[in-house]
Amino acid sequence: MEGLSEEELAIVDIVREFVDREVKPVVQELEHANTYPEALIESMKKMGIYGLAIDEPWGEAKVSTSCYVLVTEELSRGWMSLAGAMGGHTVVAKLIQDHGTQAQKDTYLPRLATGELRATMALTEPGGGSDLQAMRTSARRDGDEYVVNGSKTWISNARRADLVALMCKTDPAADPKHKGVSILLVDKEGGLDGLTISRDLPKLGYKGVESCELVFENLRVPAASLLGEAEGHGFRQMMRGLEVGRLQVAGRALGVGRAAVEDSLRYAQERESFGVPIWTHQSIGNYLAEMATKLTAARQLTLYAARRYDAGERADMEAGMAKLFASEAAMQIALDAVRIHGGYGYSTEFDVERYFRDAPLMIVGEGTNEIQRNVIAKQLVKRGTAWSR
Repeated sequence: MEGLSEEELAIVDIVREFVDREVKPVVQELEHANTYPEALIESMKKMGIYGLAIDEPWGEAKVSTSCYVLVTEELSRGWMSLAGAMGGHTVVAKLIQDHGTQAQKDTYLPRLATGELRATMALTEPGGGSDLQAMRTSARRDGDEYVVNGSKTWISNARRADLVALMCKTDPAADPKHKGVSILLVDKEGGLDGLTISRDLPKLGYKGVESCELVFENLRVPAASLLGEAEGHGFRQMMRGLEVGRLQVAGRALGVGRAAVEDSLRYAQERESFGVPIWTHQSIGNYLAEMATKLTAARQLTLYAARRYDAGERADMEAGMAKLFASEAAMQIALDAVRIHGGYGYSTEFDVERYFRDAPLMIVGEGTNEIQRNVIAKQLVKRGTAWSR
């Protein structure tokens, strides 16, 4: 793969083998039972997957964003939920690495790198959706503490993550609104009075990994929980972090799409109608050609955005494009896979129906695709061109 080192190529290969050997034989049983994949998560920790975005001296296996995307694709090819179990974790690690104090880096990053400490981010609110500046969760300074009140929803890994990057208002009266937003690193280890984690929210797909509501009622956290040195930078910090998050979601879409293409390709060669393999029928062959073309285009767009991010260039438009195109492609590919499989595509005995249930998450998660289109349009107007190197 162009741009990856030999070591990075080996990492991708190791994850691919892990998926084929350990994930695919058990995924259907775990997914249908909505069972948390404890053993698979432990294997991911041992492989160093939770530390792929963390620099030395805190981590030992930092890779390029391109490699990270391809690892995400491999995990999602086996089960998208496994990639979801490490997506928000990586964003939080990047936030701390890029914006945290030295004490925050030294305290959290070594354990985040090994997966001993799991992290998630809390952005979305019940009434706010993608409008992050309209959030109501507040953190009022009281001496050496912040007092937090509000709620967040659709928080992945809410129970099993002990560190929550909480986006909140430290200055509700700020104008413009984003100037009053900060991030608090809420450490759940040892328990917290004032934090309630709701029941697991029922979902169409994305099984096995919990998504919950978090309710904060006069929760007190140390003032040192503030990410960085000063209040008011949380919105900018999170927007940069979400560039990685959206690339990760694009990687998940690539994995789901690839699994659907590969299953369809195999089935179309095995299944016969009118005395010939069904791929030889023009309608089925056309589906396969379109599916593979969309998948390849989505992967190249995602890797392009990843390279821009690693080069230190602004990549919000490119990450938005990657997330938008890859997720829409995965949804269409999953639907076409059902068509190719016919009745079997509707059966829970085949993996195809899972791809069709998992694919919509990437369309609505990490900023809906409608939001991505807004981001892209604004950046096109600001840059004044659709050309970039």
